[in-house]
Formats: sequence, C-alpha cells, structure tokens
Amino acid sequence: MRAVVVEEFKPYDQHEIREWPSPEAGPRQVKFRTQAIGVSFAESLLVSGQYQRRPPLPFVAGFEVAGIVTECGEGVTRFRPGDRVCGLIDWGAMAEEAVALEVSLHKMPDAMSFGEATAIASSYATSAAALTWPHLLNVQAGDWLLVHGATGGVGMAAVEMGKILGAKVIATAGSPEKIALTQARGADHSINYREQDFRDAVLEITDGRGVDKVYDPVGGDVFMQSLRCMAPEGRICPIGFASGTFPQIPANILLVKNLTVCGLNLGYYFGWSPDDKRYEYEGLTRGLVGQVFDWYEAGHLAPPIDKVFPLSQFREALGRVLARESIGRVVLAVNEEAERLGVGA
Repeated sequence: MRAVVVEEFKPYDQHEIREWPSPEAGPRQVKFRTQAIGVSFAESLLVSGQYQRRPPLPFVAGFEVAGIVTECGEGVTRFRPGDRVCGLIDWGAMAEEAVALEVSLHKMPDAMSFGEATAIASSYATSAAALTWPHLLNVQAGDWLLVHGATGGVGMAAVEMGKILGAKVIATAGSPEKIALTQARGADHSINYREQDFRDAVLEITDGRGVDKVYDPVGGDVFMQSLRCMAPEGRICPIGFASGTFPQIPANILLVKNLTVCGLNLGYYFGWSPDDKRYEYEGLTRGLVGQVFDWYEAGHLAPPIDKVFPLSQFREALGRVLARESIGRVVLAVNEEAERLGVGA
C-alpha cells in the first residue's frame, strides 16, 4: 500500500510517499480502509520531531482519520467489518490502510461524511473539551468568550460550540472573507486583527470589563495581549502555538487579576503520554465525542471542508494549513472517497 513514511524527523515537505507493508490487526485492534485524513498544524510538528511525543522511526504519519472497517482483531466487541469509523489514533493514518486500537475509534453517525468525521474526532473534540470540562474553560451561558484563529479547524469549532453553550462569542480572524465566515458561524462580534488591535476592540465591545474566557490556538503575542483584555477571575486555555512562538507567562498579571491558565493536550486523554491513560479515560473521551455527535445530529454543528487533496499531494495540503490559507478543514481523500470526490490518487 502507499503511505507517507517518516524515516527521520525533518520538515514536512521533505517526506515522501512510498510503498509500505499493509498492517495487520492484533488483539483489541481494528483494521480499516482509509477514506479521509485530517491535516493540521500538529502534523507538521509530529513529522519534524517537535511534537510532545516522538514515535519510533520509521513510522507512517497521520493521526486524524476516518475509514471503513475491514478486519477486527481478537477481543474487539464494538465494531464489525463494514462499520464507518473515525478517531484520533497514535499514527499511521496517512496511508491506504491503517490499524488502531478499538478504544481509539468511534462509530460515525450515518449522515456524517468522512471528511467531516476527521474534524469531529480531533478539532471538535478538542474544542468541546476545552470549553466544557470543569477544570478547563468551563464556559457558562452569558460568558464573554474570545476565540482566536476562529476560521481554523479548532477555532471554528469553538465559535460554534460557544454559541451552543450560550456564550457571547468574540472571534478574531485575519481577512474580510474570514470575518464574514465567523459571522456566518454565529460569532456575536468579529475582529480583523490585521486592521485593528484586538485588545482595544475587546475592551470596547465589553465596555472595559474584558472577556471571561479565552480560547487560544495561536500563542505568542496573541496570548500575551489576551491576558490584558481579560476580566478578573477569567480563564485562558492555550491549545497550540500556530504562531510558532511559545509565550512566557507573566505571573504578575495572573496574580493581579486572579487569572487561571489551563492548558489542554487532548492527546493525553487518548493515550499520548508515557504512562498511556487511554483506557483509564475511555469513559470520559467517549462521552466527549458522543456529545459532539449529538450536537451534529441535532443540526447545531456543520464542520466546513476547506479543500480536499489526494494523498499524493499531502505536502501541498499541509502547506496550505501552515500558510493559514485554509478556511475550515483540509482533508486528504483516499480509496473510494477519493474516487467519489474526483480528486485522483
């Protein structure tokens, strides 16, 4: 089978597609024929060795995936061949076939497309956890919620779910087109950070009080300026650093305003830690994804697909994400899904 193989850690545009042995389903594992693979900023970190974990070399890239079950290993009880599944897996998604532990996969709603499913299992699950879990942002009805990167995968999900939770959402984006999209997705206020200082705009919108909660996938100076437009006892959740800069948190501002910083690495709950807690947290993660599925089936969520590429163009797809050109989800289509969408191989 064809796969994006990482033989050494290096920039994403230096990796190649090559022939790779078809995987086998071991105990408690599910084998599936890949249909769609999500492309995100985190993928560039994984293949270059800059992510929180470093898979043993060589390995197949990709961890946001949807496909059709072809084989179930010993001990698998949730799935059977023919089921449509999605999940956030360890690695191995950027290939024509993949395997994953049963605990890492979820059965897709019938109406959900494979491309949408890659967003639900990763971006939407990440945003749902950040916004709803009590030890994180714990967004409540009436809260002022500031969402950065609001037309990226996780940011757009945060805007939609913030409205479901009853928050007053302020979204930031970098072009008139993106601003229009945040409005279409339900943002109460939108700020073009290229045209005005978002800190000043936020304080004006909130009559000088500031926001209660901040969802930040950007980092860098965006994080620093967010601290300066937060209300006392506010919470800010960094979930990534798309700016490429890790902020140094000024403890004096946290102290003066009684602020809370609550980081989220969703992979920790899906087994991406040295002590692998995926089974310990299975009830929590299945409940999280189940809630997102419920919102989707109720018509409250509509994950937008920005552009679909064939597997052979994985470098172009990731380049689009890193250049912040995408508006919505960038997806690689494989096998029957690539044929259905007419994107080639």
